[in-house]
Amino acid sequence: MLGRQHSLSHLWLASAIAAALGLLSETASLADPAQTADQRVTDGLVVLYDFQDTGDVVYDNSDVGDPIDMRISNVNAVRRLPGSLEVTAETTIASDRNTRKLSAAVKQSGELTIETWIRPAKIQQSGPARIVTFSQNSVQRNFTLGQDNAAFDVRLRSASRDANGLPSTVTQPTDSQLEITHVVFTRDRDGHATIYQDGNPITHQDVKGDFDSWSDSFNLGIGNEISGGRPWIGTYHLVAIYNRSLSADQVQQNFRVGPGKSAAAGPGSADTVAASGSAPATNPHHPNTFQTEIAPLLSKHCLECHDSASKQGGLDLSRRAGAFVGGDSGGPIVPRDAGHSLLYTAVESDEMPLDREPLTDEQKSVLRRWINEGAQWTIDYVDPAIYRHTRPQQNWVQRLTVTEYISTVKATVGVDVALQAREILPADGRADGFRNTAYNLNVDFAHVNAYAQMAEIIVDEMDVVEFAKPYAKNETLTDPDMRSLIESMGRWVLRGPLTNDEVILYRGVSTSVASAGGTYRDAVKYVLQTMLQSPRFLYRIEPQSEMSDGSATSNSAGAIDGYAMAARISYILWGSSPDKRLIRAAERGQLDKPNLVRHQIQRMLEDELAVERSIDFVHQWLDLDRLHHLSPDPSHFPDWDENLANDMRVETTEFFRDLVWQQRQPLSKLLDAPFTYATPRLAKHYRWDAPDESIATADVSAERSADDDFPDGFRRYDLTSVPSRGGLLTQGSVLTIGGDNASMVTRGLFVLRDLLYSEVGDPPPGLDITPVPTRPGRTHRSVAAERIKSEACGGCHQRFEPLAFGLERYDGLGTYRVEDEFGNSLRQDGEILFPGEAESVAYQTASELMQQLASSDRVAQCLTRKVVQFSLGRPLVAADHNIVQKIHANAMKAGGTYQAIVEELLLSELVRN
Repeated sequence: MLGRQHSLSHLWLASAIAAALGLLSETASLADPAQTADQRVTDGLVVLYDFQDTGDVVYDNSDVGDPIDMRISNVNAVRRLPGSLEVTAETTIASDRNTRKLSAAVKQSGELTIETWIRPAKIQQSGPARIVTFSQNSVQRNFTLGQDNAAFDVRLRSASRDANGLPSTVTQPTDSQLEITHVVFTRDRDGHATIYQDGNPITHQDVKGDFDSWSDSFNLGIGNEISGGRPWIGTYHLVAIYNRSLSADQVQQNFRVGPGKSAAAGPGSADTVAASGSAPATNPHHPNTFQTEIAPLLSKHCLECHDSASKQGGLDLSRRAGAFVGGDSGGPIVPRDAGHSLLYTAVESDEMPLDREPLTDEQKSVLRRWINEGAQWTIDYVDPAIYRHTRPQQNWVQRLTVTEYISTVKATVGVDVALQAREILPADGRADGFRNTAYNLNVDFAHVNAYAQMAEIIVDEMDVVEFAKPYAKNETLTDPDMRSLIESMGRWVLRGPLTNDEVILYRGVSTSVASAGGTYRDAVKYVLQTMLQSPRFLYRIEPQSEMSDGSATSNSAGAIDGYAMAARISYILWGSSPDKRLIRAAERGQLDKPNLVRHQIQRMLEDELAVERSIDFVHQWLDLDRLHHLSPDPSHFPDWDENLANDMRVETTEFFRDLVWQQRQPLSKLLDAPFTYATPRLAKHYRWDAPDESIATADVSAERSADDDFPDGFRRYDLTSVPSRGGLLTQGSVLTIGGDNASMVTRGLFVLRDLLYSEVGDPPPGLDITPVPTRPGRTHRSVAAERIKSEACGGCHQRFEPLAFGLERYDGLGTYRVEDEFGNSLRQDGEILFPGEAESVAYQTASELMQQLASSDRVAQCLTRKVVQFSLGRPLVAADHNIVQKIHANAMKAGGTYQAIVEELLLSELVRN
């Protein structure tokens, strides 16, 4: 009977996995909508009043969580028009519902932006007069933005300010108060506060401390203190509140866009900017489509031939100045006149893009509309790499990779199944450069069967009764005891509390065991075996948090379940499930406090699991598994075997471990650090003396003997006296990317895409791309030079093949020589064309190439993006760019290390929202 029940449980498990597939499909469809064109920055928006309505209610139109609508106590004191609200006499305009979505979001993020478009009616307003306030009365507040005669005043309650938000942040008096003006206050997580007026920062002050003292019960209001007595008289066009600190560029963007669809023309509107003779701008009555539609269009269809490097026809469309100045045929863009704009007429007639797919009718329509609406160009440089992916991505529905599964099983139940899992589970495929890319982690019946087999192996290796003891009140099959066990054990195994429906399902398993004559041990075994095949174990699926009124929150407001946050932190840092200390922090509500999260991060970074997670990153980024599938021509490379492949893999991982974890160096030092690790076999392959004792510094095999894959005789080498070696690009694991023929195309593309974070299009259809063999008098470099000069190929190949010129002296397996097999002299000089630059930078040796890459902020940014992409398990999209730039800037201030990058990522909106 038990055997029959075992089979039945497997059928139930299979259906559970199938249900998970349905959930993933549904979630993916929700997470990947067509990108819409927004006229304003919306990331992190919590509250929005655009005053488009009439009546006695001011509606919160943010579409985030439970709206915080405000009621006007005296409608005779206001005048309402679509897009504005004029306050003409004292009244109160305040929320009459729960404001917790705002207080919770800001407390969790530790950041705040208050944005207003207003027109004061008079200068003499003091108290300060309340423009926007989140308070209870005149002495108790979370924040207030007010007018104090000719100055703006912000009171912000924090750990360093009193309950009244004092001392306040105050601007110098200004003489432009009676015009429509854009006033923005920002405070970031580090306590840096700024007040902007009309896009320009006018006051800076440190307002340190967290917002834990904020009250969830205060009201949000405009035009007066909540308790009255501090009236502000004037007109509102827009009020927006964010749970993040907008960057200076984002404040500028919102200023350029203007207050809204129905706002009067004012500073930042199209009419004002055009009249001033500045660059073309869009009318604020229309959405700003440049960053969401035009920049991606230019990036995909135009910049291959018309960027700062290629500049065909003298036209550079990657930069604003170049685009409006134009090229040999004059200016390609005539604002408000698409019919006379060469940019539009060339694509409308399908003359451009040359030798590529023409634009669709929809794309042509978008371009025409953008030009006719003023051709607002809102960023200086269109970086094609940023716009490779433009649609939003779902972060947090991900199947565990094989490596994550192995680590999670060990952390959860204490069983090491590495050997069995790597043999039984289907291998994870690479997509967008990594094996943990969520959209590629599909599940089929081979996975279902493999997970069932693995679950059986795991429980057979366990003493399930002993494992269950911490979770069991009594070792009986009674309903109360089994429910208690399932709830408690499930909370640990499935990384969070079970729903009542889940408890009933697992209780059904134990009931079936009991009815079939099974024991308590049998029940625990089959319940645990079932949990190990649950979608909640095999995937990272996050529940929505609930507010106190039971309504689900939106993650864009920053409120997520504590257990979900614990899982995000642990899988980013460890590639494994949360430990008990992190779970306790989640249960105590500590993971919405940045200072406590930072403490957990720093603790977890000291664990060996963090080291192994970073090794998994470099393993996937450089595709080190590729080494075990290489089959070089034995007539040219007779010494190649699996042992040498393993030596190369370990050389790179040990180099990374030393530089990143022992020395705590910036990640960019991966490019030129003057040391490495090698066995005598690898040293001989590199044509060092066998081995060169003068540069060997330490035998590290003994201390790593527990690692079965660690080769005997591995030693650390100081390469300061070996100019041909030092850094990743001189290691065999990377040089073999070029294949037997040491392809400059493949090596150059690696540098372009994986170090410079840039893109190049595929060759035109029908082009012969057969590799050209070398011969006496003809080297790979001379062949590359011919391609670069070619009219058909040069536009693209000039971007990446010169990046490999400095690597010409390394053969297909990474051996250094000064002549090839035909006696041709090989060179190592060349030029680097950094993306976005018009002029190349020369280098004379491979060592100089490494140094230039290591000192480039573009390379450092690329490495940050790679770590962030791997950590999130998805490609980065255009909407991520500003946040990633902020992560990078903060990490560089902290030393540019791997540890600094992941810490800043975990404290950023990409993880916390």
